[in-house]
Amino acid sequence: MREALEALTRPVRLLAAGGTISMHGARAVPKLEAKDLIELAPPLAGVPELAAETVLSLPGTQIDLGQALELAARAAAAARAGEGVALTTGTDTLEELAVLCAMLHDADAPIVLTGASRPSSSPGADGAANLLDAVAVAGSERASGLGVVVVFGGEIHGAMTVRKVDSSGPAAFGSPTAGPVGRVVEGRLWLHASPMRPEPLAVTRLEHRVEVVSTGLGDDGAALRRAAESSDGVVFVALGAGHVSVPVLGELQSAATRTPVLVTCRPERGSMMFSTYGFAGSESDLRASGAICAPFLSPAAARVALLCCLGAGLDRAGIATALAPWDAG
Repeated sequence: MREALEALTRPVRLLAAGGTISMHGARAVPKLEAKDLIELAPPLAGVPELAAETVLSLPGTQIDLGQALELAARAAAAARAGEGVALTTGTDTLEELAVLCAMLHDADAPIVLTGASRPSSSPGADGAANLLDAVAVAGSERASGLGVVVVFGGEIHGAMTVRKVDSSGPAAFGSPTAGPVGRVVEGRLWLHASPMRPEPLAVTRLEHRVEVVSTGLGDDGAALRRAAESSDGVVFVALGAGHVSVPVLGELQSAATRTPVLVTCRPERGSMMFSTYGFAGSESDLRASGAICAPFLSPAAARVALLCCLGAGLDRAGIATALAPWDAG
């Protein structure tokens, strides 16, 4: 491990933003600064160029949208300056912050997010190992052009398709639709794929209100109607391969005339069909409803992506273009 880290050629900047990886104590709370995280992982002392700064010291649940945007912009600026970025944060909202970084990132150097499932004071603490792997990816020339990724439990996941799949275990993240793009082995990268990168957006604010509405058995569409009337955009979570009840279909068609509606699917390995079924409320009706279909985004990822599109001033056509890669073409 130390030999591989000493061979890194790209300068790395550690941005610490709290989360479980920074927590300590019998009832864990954020305590560890960026320099403390480095001390938890002694092999990091061998990294030729490693700078560290504490940006936030908060649980992931307490980071607001303004702070998230500032953090993502800071990471993007560092990458633009040629530094690989290792960003540590809370796992509860890590996948959302990863999407936000991906929507802003426009550089060759990678941004790598990681964290921990167990505080540093707990048996089996995993933060140090995850941080070592994240720095290894951030500082490797082999990661050039990789974009934004999540490194956790030895796996590398694309930012737009990763999900938190375990609340407390060390293998907390997975990519049910796409799978990991590689692994880290003793500080060395193995990549078998390169994740799709969204076109970067000039996001100036994250102040819009975007509601996530899921449908289910017996839904009459009232929740969707209320969300469309009170928000700047809606992420609608359809059933199966893009199916809804007849009342919900009517509300979806109406909502799409008033506000941007982004549709994804409830199954973790979801995709939206085009023309297999012909019943009212099937996938062909959803695709004709005026909503924007992005079934390969999780609901959490879709919300952040739509917030970024709105924050960049995109209209419906612009949003559809920006998110088209996350539907079958």
